[in-house]
Amino acid sequence: MEWLANPEIWISLVTLTVLEIVLGIDNIIFISIMASKLPAHKQRKARQMGLALAMITRVLLLLSLTWIMTLTSPLFNMGDWIGLTDAELLDKFAISGRDLILIIGGLFLIYKSTSEIHDKLEGEEHKEEGKAVVTFSGVIVQILLLDVVFSLDSVITAVGMADHIQVMIAAVVIAVFVMMLSAGGISDFVNRHPTVKMLALSFLLLIGVSLLAEGFDQHIPKGYIYFAMAFSVLVEMLNLRMNKGKKPVHLHNVPEEE
Repeated sequence: MEWLANPEIWISLVTLTVLEIVLGIDNIIFISIMASKLPAHKQRKARQMGLALAMITRVLLLLSLTWIMTLTSPLFNMGDWIGLTDAELLDKFAISGRDLILIIGGLFLIYKSTSEIHDKLEGEEHKEEGKAVVTFSGVIVQILLLDVVFSLDSVITAVGMADHIQVMIAAVVIAVFVMMLSAGGISDFVNRHPTVKMLALSFLLLIGVSLLAEGFDQHIPKGYIYFAMAFSVLVEMLNLRMNKGKKPVHLHNVPEEE
């Protein structure tokens, strides 16, 4: 336990916790938007359960680092399917387990964000006969699936930032508890302002494209993405301040479980 007295350990814990919170913003946005499809009395429970699942997923992945490392080994090469011979291109088309998870997660996120934008802007106000009803378990399953994708990014960052598994797990747990405390406020703010909800869905679309590109070995620096998101939020905050008091537009309501 001597490592606890090492100031470098505490510096890495604080740094990693802050990074985990930043990397968890997209997770909070997705969970908040998915939970908003449920009746009001179930939304908080869905958010808390979604974030708890995110924490459990991250800890389990950290405890199985050996298996995580095997995900970087190529499973197949798409370049062989289309007859590529260039070594550099073949390397980029090599698909590992990690790449496959990122590609599927990216496509799912693009699909979900596009579908949500359509439903909010052009969807029907009232559910039709035979139309699927949003259920609590269905929302949790979707949150759990995306938690796995978001957790990969979080775990890889943790492995690169700290040498002690205890520090990694502590940072993840602290970050998730901070997100649990802030998720309600973020969700309420997003739901009160339709333009912010559209902006949040656009962020998810952007993150989906980033995950898809990452899966094909096309690295987009996270700093660019976070700067674009931060700048968009700043512009929207200024717009909200300038238009304070004006009646916002109303988005279409999604079907709710009775």
